[in-house]
Amino acid sequence: MKYDNIHEAVFLRRLNRFVAEVELNGMVERVHVKNTGRCAELLVKGNRVYLVKSNNPNRSTAYDLVAVVKQGGRLVNMDSMAPNRAAGEWLAAGGLGELQNLRAEVTVGESRFDFAATQDGRPVYIEVKGCTLEQDGVARFPDAPTERGVKHVKGLTALAKQGCRCAVLIVIQMKGVHTFEPNWSTHPAFGEALIEAQKAGVEIIAMDCRVVPGVVEIDKAVAVKLDR
Repeated sequence: MKYDNIHEAVFLRRLNRFVAEVELNGMVERVHVKNTGRCAELLVKGNRVYLVKSNNPNRSTAYDLVAVVKQGGRLVNMDSMAPNRAAGEWLAAGGLGELQNLRAEVTVGESRFDFAATQDGRPVYIEVKGCTLEQDGVARFPDAPTERGVKHVKGLTALAKQGCRCAVLIVIQMKGVHTFEPNWSTHPAFGEALIEAQKAGVEIIAMDCRVVPGVVEIDKAVAVKLDR
């Protein structure tokens, strides 16, 4: 997954979930934040950030904030759309083996899953979760309560019990982490849902990403630890 028209800036402050101020070329610029999560450990005044300039001249903000250099030097992609795009490329390239009829945004019952396919005649369903929260080399999700996420995991659990191949794919939007864990302190129900899903046969897969200012690419598997 590649970005065009990347610009470097310095983060100043977040005005609301969608808009922040940065210093770009010596001027204060309002930009769209492409992640509505808290991202408190990323959006820190003085951090270097990367912006993508929009091709739409009618937008109220000319740039999207898509990546940040965290204190300590780790580059983190924080574009909430990037995990699905990177996952689509990874799946198409055989990340879960050869899949037939791979398609995105598929509704089953009351849930819409990010990807569906078939594999040797067996239905496959994949839900993608982008992870930007890292603490001492451990990636955690979510960084804010996600009832929608719990619903998706429970939906996969039910499908796995029916014989479908199901997976929760955690796309960690950075390098340099060694373990993925649920964020028990923020939303324990999500962690419990993952444990129940795994017991039912749902694969819990965590992958890190190669991140440079203009590229995000799923790279290597990361150990998953679900126990508290």
